[in-house]
Amino acid sequence: MIFGGSGSPSRPGFRPAGSRHLSSRLHTWALGAVPVRSVACPGGRRQVLILGRCGAEDSDPHRLSSTLPEDIAWRWPGAYTVIEESEEAVVIHTDPASARPIYLVGHDDGWVWSSSARALASLTRATVDAERLACSIFLPSIPTLSEGRTFFAGVEQLPPGCRIVLPNDGSDPHTATVWRPDPDESRPPAERLRTALFESVTARVVSDPEVSCDLSGGLDSTSVAALAAVALPYGIRLNAITIHPEGDIAGADLHYAHQAADAYSGRINHRLLAMSAKHLPYTAMSAVPATDEPAPSTITQARLMGQFRWLRKELGARTHMTGDGGDSLLFQPPVHLADLVRHGRMRRAVTEGFGWARLRRTSPVPLLHDAILVSRTTRTRALTKLVDSIGGRRHSDHGRVCWFPLLPYPSWAGAAAAPLLSASALRAASSPDRMPGLDASVRTLVDDVREVARTAVADAELAAASGIDLNNPFLDPLVVDAVLRTPIDLRPPLHSYKPLLSRAMAGLLPHAVANRQTKGGFDTDHYAGLRANIPELLELAHGRLAEMGLIDAARMVRSLGQAAAGVPMSLATLEQALGSEAWLAAHAREPEPTWTSTPAGPGHD
Repeated sequence: MIFGGSGSPSRPGFRPAGSRHLSSRLHTWALGAVPVRSVACPGGRRQVLILGRCGAEDSDPHRLSSTLPEDIAWRWPGAYTVIEESEEAVVIHTDPASARPIYLVGHDDGWVWSSSARALASLTRATVDAERLACSIFLPSIPTLSEGRTFFAGVEQLPPGCRIVLPNDGSDPHTATVWRPDPDESRPPAERLRTALFESVTARVVSDPEVSCDLSGGLDSTSVAALAAVALPYGIRLNAITIHPEGDIAGADLHYAHQAADAYSGRINHRLLAMSAKHLPYTAMSAVPATDEPAPSTITQARLMGQFRWLRKELGARTHMTGDGGDSLLFQPPVHLADLVRHGRMRRAVTEGFGWARLRRTSPVPLLHDAILVSRTTRTRALTKLVDSIGGRRHSDHGRVCWFPLLPYPSWAGAAAAPLLSASALRAASSPDRMPGLDASVRTLVDDVREVARTAVADAELAAASGIDLNNPFLDPLVVDAVLRTPIDLRPPLHSYKPLLSRAMAGLLPHAVANRQTKGGFDTDHYAGLRANIPELLELAHGRLAEMGLIDAARMVRSLGQAAAGVPMSLATLEQALGSEAWLAAHAREPEPTWTSTPAGPGHD
């Protein structure tokens, strides 16, 4: 499912082969099954298109006035893009969560935009951006370093939460930020979250009553499943799926999943799906299809694709919902302590500092000391100082109070990596912040959620290859807006486990599930997968990343051998590199879209 448009004075109607135009002006096109709503504005000089999954009532878009409201891209549940077409310009309203990212290139004295960066790269013959790759591998915890960049040179991402005017004469775009998560005290945060999440889940149920859901036993997926079960018409049961290791049905996650399913025994069909050794992490990574960027689930794609094939074959499912995104949205980052200090909430800062220290089994003194220092440090200054830290650290900043936490810099990093990372940091430090003045924790969450939502689109592309429309309601702009507008005095404590969601789901979840404080891990599976797939991984280590100088193949081979032998180490950066290598191979292997400027009327090829 790809959509886009063009504005070129010399070649109107530029589009991928096989696509269809969506309006008489021949600016906007769609390739594949793209949900489209079209509204002609009074006077006939302007047309509004809503592209993607949108939970608006059929009559809602027709009530819009001649001037669209600023919240048009997050007014309704779903992940969608709003386009205004006129004789003078095309106006794109991007969603604030980046759940439906939009990309742009300059071409043929004009511009072309699309929901697919790879499609635009095929148009301009763009090469892979080595600097962007370096950021994704070595500093994925600092998404602001690559803000606006894609994995293809010259293809940029339009800023989320903005109104972008693309003049039809090919002149420079005009961008205005329209979304800003300032505190909202009009309603309790838990009420805002419950309403937004229910509407987002219901929108999927209405569009496909045969929707299926993950039911992992964790708070996020269980909340989505419970809301879906409530939203389904009477007599229709939700297919809720719990994955478990083959031969093991005694795990804690399965226990909690059973409790949730039993609470909705008349509304949920609880399905167990056993995963065997052929679904271990790292299995058949080289078989992933080409996507706009490395998919987060590349490492676990065997399990993911196995689940999707089973959903299609056994249940006939077409739409599937997960709880992904909840962790990024609902946990407070440690820099929240600095916000408390800056706002003069010293007693609360001390209390939460001690709580966070107990959880991390460390002293609260360094945490509170860092909180005071960070409260006096601007985001721009922190980015500037970051340049001197790149490439030199061998520890993790996870859990520390800082603007930009660093992962351990691996010994197998290639010679080209550090200079590229420093260049990215310098560029980020010199770029203006589109949302100045936000609390550090809110600004951090904006970056993190946008990173997770954008990369989740690549996972959705993997799912689409199996005929599944993958949905993550926690990443809907409506839900993100509801959570990030929480005033500081109502934000959850740093050391608590998603109390906002627990309160939002009050009365809808079993007590044990609502008060769960942990979630099962899969570290053992990852080490087992490494051992089982080491020949393929060693081959990946000698691939394109080594040719680009981003990794040292010999040192990576040693690290892979140590990890396969069970030597404890952080796998995060290693997995980022392997996933990126698999993506590079898929991009080189699979054909790219071809383009044409042959005119075609609306609804025709």
